[in-house]
Amino acid sequence: MGVVVGLVLGAGLACVWWSFWPPSPPGEAATRTTWRARTQDTLVQAGVAGVTPGGMVAASALFALVVLVIGLGVTRTPSIALCFTVFAAFGPWALLRGRARRRRVRLRELWPDVVDHLGSGIRAGLALPEAVAQLAERGPVELQAPFRAFAEDYRATGRFGECLDRLKATLADPVADRIIEALRLTRDVGGTDLGRLLRTLSAFLRDDLRTRGELEARQSWTVNAARLAVAAPWLVLALLSTRTEAAQAYDTVAGFAVLVIGGACTVVAYLLMLRFARLPDEPRVLR
Repeated sequence: MGVVVGLVLGAGLACVWWSFWPPSPPGEAATRTTWRARTQDTLVQAGVAGVTPGGMVAASALFALVVLVIGLGVTRTPSIALCFTVFAAFGPWALLRGRARRRRVRLRELWPDVVDHLGSGIRAGLALPEAVAQLAERGPVELQAPFRAFAEDYRATGRFGECLDRLKATLADPVADRIIEALRLTRDVGGTDLGRLLRTLSAFLRDDLRTRGELEARQSWTVNAARLAVAAPWLVLALLSTRTEAAQAYDTVAGFAVLVIGGACTVVAYLLMLRFARLPDEPRVLR
């Protein structure tokens, strides 16, 4: 009897534990965003062509190695050189994200015009592929190249769905994902509400752009001041490390502990600043 009670109790505890890990819906595993996919999206959004996530990792490692060699040659203090090496390893990623963020801001101002051009083409009686392809000539200059590639791809293959998939991967933008999926759905099942949908989307994008612009203008000075406060101690350390007697003060266990604690405080403060100042970005749920 005791064995049966133990088995039932174990089965019950196993069921309770299992309930905390619900199974993924069908297809979720294939659409879950991985680090490589996010990095590739960032590279595309930054306009960096021909660079893979692995190439970014290699570039960061090479840049960190160069900084390590220069730091050892200038300061002759391994602890100081190691600190700047760690920061240098994340430098290319920070530059990449900054460039991607600035380009997203520019494109955010262009998407309402793209939607308006699409709507006018559809109202003029153009077929969906022709309405998309005409953006290569009538659309914003910065977005003409992807749509020109779509037009050439469609003329070569005639497969609208596959061409839209490649256009989506080239743009790597959540707004483009919504527009492309609306076009795909209209092409597959038909419907007369595409013009109304595009007009609503255009109005929504302009309202979001106006609101986000006001918020970014109000918080920009706070964010820049926080970045300066984070960078200032390390700029002072870089200047002090050019003096031999000042650099030797950190070539001890206590000096290394000071650098580690200061680096940890800097990283935590910077991450908190980014967390508090971050505006919500629309994820790519329709990739």
